[in-house]
Amino acid sequence: MAQLPLVLIAAIADNGVIGDDNRLIWRLRTDLRHFKALTLGRPVLMGRKTFESIGKPLPGRETVVLTRDPGFRPDGVHVAHSLEAGLALGQELGVRSGADSVTVAGGAEIYRQALPLADRLELTLVHTEPKGDALFPEWDRVAFAETGRESHPRGAEDEHPFTFATFRRRS
Repeated sequence: MAQLPLVLIAAIADNGVIGDDNRLIWRLRTDLRHFKALTLGRPVLMGRKTFESIGKPLPGRETVVLTRDPGFRPDGVHVAHSLEAGLALGQELGVRSGADSVTVAGGAEIYRQALPLADRLELTLVHTEPKGDALFPEWDRVAFAETGRESHPRGAEDEHPFTFATFRRRS
């Protein structure tokens, strides 16, 4: 069976912060719509804390929650106890549903583990430098080619200016 591409999707402040105290730290409605467009109809892998911060399964997506807790069994999601098991399940769900990729939506530790396997990064570069306790991992920028960039100003729905950037792993 052919492997579906693995896509990491993250919103990252200029200082690398992606969250604080298990919550988003900005209001960017345009980015939320972008996230939905990138994930709808595709399996989404996320860590338990990220899932708990969202509070429910994502509609229109098979959600795979990664956790070490054997008793964690929320309704409406799939549970895996390692990244490898989660990726295998994501691949199976994606192939079964006809998806074109498997996506990873955080948090920091899941990004760190999945980054070496990523085929593509869909990053929202948020132009602010907030305090936070969750950081996107350092990544080898030489291993990826930037293939798209779209800048957005601060506006009524978005409290900071930001840029959507796509990076594809070089062959």
